[in-house]
Amino acid sequence: MLLRSLTTLAIALSLTACATAPGAGRSSYTFGLWGDMPYKKAGDDAKLPAVLASINASDVAFSIYDGDIKDGSSKCTDDIYTDALAMFGSMKKPVVYVPGDNEWTDCHRSNNGGYDALERLGHLRRVLFPSAASLGQTTMPLEHQGRLGEKYVENTRFSRGPVVFAGLNVPGSNNNVILSEKECLSKSARNAAQCDAANAEYLERDNANVLWLQQTFEQAKAKGALGVVLVIQADPGFDLPETEDVDESQLPQYSGYRNFMAQIVKQTEGFAGQVLLVHGDTHFYKVDKPLYSPTKLLPNLTRLQTFGSPSLHWVKVTVDANAEQLFQIQPVIVRQP
Repeated sequence: MLLRSLTTLAIALSLTACATAPGAGRSSYTFGLWGDMPYKKAGDDAKLPAVLASINASDVAFSIYDGDIKDGSSKCTDDIYTDALAMFGSMKKPVVYVPGDNEWTDCHRSNNGGYDALERLGHLRRVLFPSAASLGQTTMPLEHQGRLGEKYVENTRFSRGPVVFAGLNVPGSNNNVILSEKECLSKSARNAAQCDAANAEYLERDNANVLWLQQTFEQAKAKGALGVVLVIQADPGFDLPETEDVDESQLPQYSGYRNFMAQIVKQTEGFAGQVLLVHGDTHFYKVDKPLYSPTKLLPNLTRLQTFGSPSLHWVKVTVDANAEQLFQIQPVIVRQP
């Protein structure tokens, strides 16, 4: 049977000690956010150096990359991952990488080379998480949900000043959920068994993500943190129009995010501080207070959507513990030579 019922899976995860970034006692600092680049088919290779130079010349303490190291219609060859590793290695300050759909969930597509997506995820975990520290020419320690080279190593966490940061593997393409046989086989080299394996992978990873999320907020409360920053790749349906009677974010193509987003709502409601939810995927800059239902607003949650190809820019965030708004957000427009 192609699709198995989505049942709760119990998982046991061993956690490493909490990581704290250097200079964690500072009440004010800046960090950068970027992702969805370079897309070679969009001609991004010529524009990328200016972005990297801009971030390197800034005063950010570190940056976080929110996924998609390649475009969605190019092959998932091994050099894609080593090229990304080199890109992150060119950054002077620490870089935290969060996976996107183009580098694993979409690799089954025929125009991506027809790879086994779960094999590519395993390759990603081995190549782009070579140590427990961040990437970049200077590094900082990270807490990982899994061991090096194994499941959930890509889920990371660290603290700096009054904020706890967490990166989670929540990618586009409906979080790797496959809803039908037609969807499974369309423009794809995968078979029914691989689609069953994808849905099983989703269930296990979704539970792992929820656990990591819960523990992040528990840690923030224990530290007396003023804020939490959550970074994922996928747009979970924020920008779909809503009508008075129908919430279009509940469409089937966003079903893979519902459990995780419900947990974000729950955890944010129980947290006295401010929450910044960062994602890429949609490729245009946006900051708002998204509605999770037509009537419910979370006043202490801000959504930040980062730039992406072909608009190669980045976002600078200042954390100021003494300001009413803990997170002060500034888009950085990169001029090309």
